[in-house]
Amino acid sequence: MIGRIETSLRKLRRLVSRSEWLARLLRLPISKGPASRPGLIMIQIDGLSQQEFERALDRGELPFLHRLIQREHYQVHTQYSGLPASTPAVQAELFYGVKNAVPAFTFKDPQLRRIIRMFEPEAATHVEELLIDSGNEALLKGGSVYVDNFTGGAEEAHFCPASRGWGPAMRAANPLVVFLLLISNLYSFLRTGVLLLLEFTLAVFDFARGFIRGYDFIMELKFIPTRVAICILLRELTVIGAKIDIARGLPIIHLNFLGYDEQAHRRGPSSQFAHWTLKGIDDAIKRLWRAADYSAWRHYDVWIYSDHGQVRVLPYHQQQGLTIEEAVAAVFNKLSEENGQVLKKTPGSIQTQRVHLLGDKNFQRLFSRFGINSREESEKQVAVAALGPVGFVYPPRKLSADEREFVARELTHRHKVPLVVVKEGSERLCAWTDDGKFYLPEQTAEVLGTDHPFLDEIKQDLVSLCQHPGAGDFVLLGWRKGMPAVSFAVENGAHAGATPEETRAFNLLPKDTALPVREHDYLRPIDLRRAALHHLGRQEQQPAQIRKSSIATPTDRLRIMTYNVHSCIGMDGKLAAERIARVIARANPDVVALQELDVGRARTGGIDQAHLIAHYLEMDFHFHAALHFEEECYGDAILTHLPLRLVKAGPLPTPADKPYLETRGALWVAIDLHGIEIQVINTHLGLFSRERLAQAEVLLGSDWLANKQCREPVILCGDFNAPPSSPVCCRLRDHLRDAQTEAEHHRPQSTFFGRFPTTRIDHIFIGSGLEVTGIEVPRSELAMVASDHLPLIAELRILRRKKLMKT
Repeated sequence: MIGRIETSLRKLRRLVSRSEWLARLLRLPISKGPASRPGLIMIQIDGLSQQEFERALDRGELPFLHRLIQREHYQVHTQYSGLPASTPAVQAELFYGVKNAVPAFTFKDPQLRRIIRMFEPEAATHVEELLIDSGNEALLKGGSVYVDNFTGGAEEAHFCPASRGWGPAMRAANPLVVFLLLISNLYSFLRTGVLLLLEFTLAVFDFARGFIRGYDFIMELKFIPTRVAICILLRELTVIGAKIDIARGLPIIHLNFLGYDEQAHRRGPSSQFAHWTLKGIDDAIKRLWRAADYSAWRHYDVWIYSDHGQVRVLPYHQQQGLTIEEAVAAVFNKLSEENGQVLKKTPGSIQTQRVHLLGDKNFQRLFSRFGINSREESEKQVAVAALGPVGFVYPPRKLSADEREFVARELTHRHKVPLVVVKEGSERLCAWTDDGKFYLPEQTAEVLGTDHPFLDEIKQDLVSLCQHPGAGDFVLLGWRKGMPAVSFAVENGAHAGATPEETRAFNLLPKDTALPVREHDYLRPIDLRRAALHHLGRQEQQPAQIRKSSIATPTDRLRIMTYNVHSCIGMDGKLAAERIARVIARANPDVVALQELDVGRARTGGIDQAHLIAHYLEMDFHFHAALHFEEECYGDAILTHLPLRLVKAGPLPTPADKPYLETRGALWVAIDLHGIEIQVINTHLGLFSRERLAQAEVLLGSDWLANKQCREPVILCGDFNAPPSSPVCCRLRDHLRDAQTEAEHHRPQSTFFGRFPTTRIDHIFIGSGLEVTGIEVPRSELAMVASDHLPLIAELRILRRKKLMKT
């Protein structure tokens, strides 16, 4: 009854959903199909390093993400971003599986024959065409994308360099529809207006503080509208659009929140203003997660990750009193008067450019470009491309080995560039610091430090970066071991370089996410890509994160779960056996006792639910059919990754005067826990007290618990349809102990009914030789909607291990 009420409420909510109505009004296609189809929402928090992410969690700045970890069984993984540690490079690897696709955010493209910046439409389109030509499948095929460098094959791209502003469907919308959009989202727009006002006030305050500290007046003034536009307006428009796409059931949605990265560039990755933006991003993720939970067309997973980190930097021109372009000019003037002409530029910044993602030329006129010289470089001039801690020098002619060494030494010794790298063959580099000359990759540890967390991979990525066709003859890096990081742009936080902070990002994924086989314990974007394709059913892979806990099971510990799965029909009315499997996988039990499984039944699509769940969990199983309907079966199962053997499976008595009652049964297996055989019996008793008592007496008799083969340790578990105070539970406690009452400092928890459990009818009874060390009743959103029961888990310790092994 309660389940039907919740299902009806969910349908009503979808019926009045603003996102659903807007999708219809805009005549956007809806991806109809079974609600159990997998979907994926990938949320990128731009520029947030794992270090700052963990600091924000500790400070309470990310309360919803903290809840995902604590209640929803999410797990934090370290991600190595690769080199350069920049959004275009990471997204190229994630969307197309191409590593080191670009050498930096700005570089001289050999085909376009000019310096390009990846926020330019022409540059982004050109690079993406090269990625498409790689032949790899585009990750976002059939989906949508928001605020990304590349479209990733998405059918709909919004606020991207190649498609500034809303996608074509929104731009072509009838004015009446736009009006209805405003009215239906009045609260959201009012909320956005208040946030814009608050952010504007903070921006003015920050401007005043920056001006007092001596920052450039014009640049500080320009940051006010860009900060408000990026941190609030772009974020809120992205959330509205993504919620519409969720209501439409698109298979994959990728969105990027720029607010933190914007503020971190300006004030530093640890600054209060940068961390302030994380609270708004956390709330935006919460709203998207809720929308995904109510989706009528797909079962969405929400993955949160960052593309790279940021490191606190000193602007090079402030440290040395001249720009990197001027330093290069001085060196080449010293080398040759003819070659010393360099395009002189004021050091630039990416921050004032991102606001152009919001709209077309009319919108862009509100924000003038700053710090970027867009004229083409002369072939007779030395060209410098440097926007961040990575820069390139392009001489107008090929230099001799002596000339290259002269330039590198002058830059490192006289002008204090931390690291200058030059190609030395196809697989080797020469690197100069003020300490001398080094050969890479052999001496990478001497340059970047033996304690670099990604040393093995970064040495290869550094070679690939310098060998890129777009990299200059000289690669300038703003960091080496033992020195503070510098940036060749006007910023206090930077990325793209090789510091641990820049290259150490994070992934926040559900614990049961199948990750690919890899040699290292961290992920990189291509690993996340493979996991996403596998999740969507578009690529087979061998998962490295085995869903079973076999390897780590202690010799004297056993984690057992009992779970009535309600034929895998959830509280939302969706039939989803995989959802049940994921609830189990996230709890990581050694043994699982399931009740109410359908095998080959028409009402649940004819699937073998026991086999499907066991296959997902990579467990062995035994199934007992308590009911047979011709070819259809309904019953219970025991699953485990441990060795097991079937001892007995059979029916339990039905009252003779009520033959119409549902037949009940029990299943008994012996499980080998590192040399100790544990007897596990799974059952599902009847609905009437007299019926249950008769069934309990049979279980206590010589055919089951009193059987000579049923030696300690013994576990009896299942759905007993009876509370602890019932006669049947009292009778069972004469011989066995209730695990929930045996656990110290534990208050027994109810498991029925679904979202609002008020009754304890699922039990785990244990015999002698076992000690309860913990009890869990998962209350994640997934667990509360997957079935009308919650799973019950007991952590058990085997007592008298040596004695039991001898017997």
